[in-house]
Amino acid sequence: MDEYVAPQLIELPPTSNVNDLLAKRVAAGPDLPFAEKPGRPGEPWTVVSSGKFDAEVVAVAKGLVARGIEPGDAVGIMCRTSYEWTVLDFAIWAAGAVPVPIYETSSAEQVQWIVTDAGVKLIVAESAANAGTIAEIRDRAPAIEEVLVIDDGAIDALRSGGTGVADEEIARRRAIAGLDDLATIIYTSGTTGRPKGAELTHGNFAALTVNAVEAVPEVFAEGGRTLLFLPLAHVFARFIEVLAVAGGVVLGHTPDTKDLVRDLGAFKPTFILAVPRVFEKVYNSAEQTAAAGGKVKIFHWATATSIAWSRALDNPRGPGMWLNLQHKVASALVYSKLRAKLGGAAKYAVSGGGPLGERLGHFYRGLGLKVLEGYGLTESTAPTCVNRPEATKIGSVGLQLPGCGVKIAEDGEILLKGIHIFRGYHNNPVATAESFTADGWFRTGDLGALDEDGFLKITGRLKEIIVTAGGKNVAPSVLEDRIRAHPLVSQCVVVGDNKPYIGALVTLDEEGLPGWLSMHGKPAMTVVEARKDPDVLAALDQAVIRANKAVSKAESIRKFTVLSGDLTIENGYLTPKQSVRRAAFVKDFSDDIEALYADTNKDSLHLVS
Repeated sequence: MDEYVAPQLIELPPTSNVNDLLAKRVAAGPDLPFAEKPGRPGEPWTVVSSGKFDAEVVAVAKGLVARGIEPGDAVGIMCRTSYEWTVLDFAIWAAGAVPVPIYETSSAEQVQWIVTDAGVKLIVAESAANAGTIAEIRDRAPAIEEVLVIDDGAIDALRSGGTGVADEEIARRRAIAGLDDLATIIYTSGTTGRPKGAELTHGNFAALTVNAVEAVPEVFAEGGRTLLFLPLAHVFARFIEVLAVAGGVVLGHTPDTKDLVRDLGAFKPTFILAVPRVFEKVYNSAEQTAAAGGKVKIFHWATATSIAWSRALDNPRGPGMWLNLQHKVASALVYSKLRAKLGGAAKYAVSGGGPLGERLGHFYRGLGLKVLEGYGLTESTAPTCVNRPEATKIGSVGLQLPGCGVKIAEDGEILLKGIHIFRGYHNNPVATAESFTADGWFRTGDLGALDEDGFLKITGRLKEIIVTAGGKNVAPSVLEDRIRAHPLVSQCVVVGDNKPYIGALVTLDEEGLPGWLSMHGKPAMTVVEARKDPDVLAALDQAVIRANKAVSKAESIRKFTVLSGDLTIENGYLTPKQSVRRAAFVKDFSDDIEALYADTNKDSLHLVS
């Protein structure tokens, strides 16, 4: 199969927009819970009803109108994931304006580009530090008229400042936009070059969310709850925010992942959304905890049982009696504790932003958490396809959502078309034209394949394909994803373009290192010390050998080196969704890369056995 199109289940009137989703939620029960806000540690969360949330949105929208925001104006939000973020998002829409997310970690240069390209008129920032970043470029962004700071009472100021605006004006503005009108501009974090502003319409969000709710009703059953902790500046969490409104789901927010376990326990979500790295860290942390308690053998047995039991579910005969018994015992000893770490009520998890891998997919399903792995991009309003509770193939990213289509080009590139595809890049007609085929399919730049049932599998990234000196094409993600799953590893970058063989540069996980050292009876050491430790190198060697089993000999890693530092968003080598900015990395680490192909005894250069 080279093309699969899922028919649209629900068609919205052309005059519909995102505001209608909230109106419908309120009409279904203004006293029903919409969100919960965290209090101090140990205190219960405060319930916010749909009616109260809507009233807050209207009050803030009035404040924006009073400050001169007109329909179509761009309003920036520079804030961590929070309840206030969602209030601002819907208030800007209620004012007829266009929210423009800005990562709170963005540099002054990045902020300048976004606000000048989008023509941002007003920015609501979270903190004085964010406001300071904006202040650095204020003289180069003449469109900015005002910067408000949440920590200094911005939300209250907007409420009090809008009391003179009539309810009828907000009602009028809420009805202005139609499906084809601009809802938001989201700047792609981008692994290369300057970010492009993807123009997503009200139809992209509204049509995709109502169809997704219809396609996956189990996730949105009565009592559905989700805790947002991924950045709302990214399209993944942003889509889930709107999806929760459309699906009747109670929203929670937590801005700091350091508090994630505590907040999961307090909020008790029924479904979780995360990137694969989160699932890897949960597993690695649990393994280290088991080792510290002298129960690592039990943990590894429970892991193997979970994976075997999940794999057996895909067999028509299902798990046998003995495997079922082992699974029941493992659930009591191990799985229940892991489920408790996720809040104890989660049945589903939505994974996106990269491949999860079959092993972890089966592990979590065996644990009792169905990981619904999906795939999408900013330009497709996040998901284009996702595995369903009743239709899952672990290792794939699932079937297309209703109204979405996929086609595999002759060179293997994944092409998309449907209700979810953006209308183009802001102020960039050349890039827009280049991103579509002559017959209107969006070029994703990713490689994939469709099976006989229409399930999509991602096989690599078109622009990241490495071509060795011998002419072998190598998809680095196959190797990188497997190596990154090791508890010692933070990041892995596979290299080898125009080189005689494939190499890799690895960074150590500063958080995972202490647990691994303790588990293996080794003394504490820094990352710089650990990169030269024989046992650490031996463990990494085994991780590379295991990863090499997924590829041919010509594609396998022959040498790797361990870097002394990590790749982070702050130092510019990771995008906010944790993708490596490969071009910048290859340029700055050229000496380390060249050392892989030189006859040298450089520290931490390791020949794979």
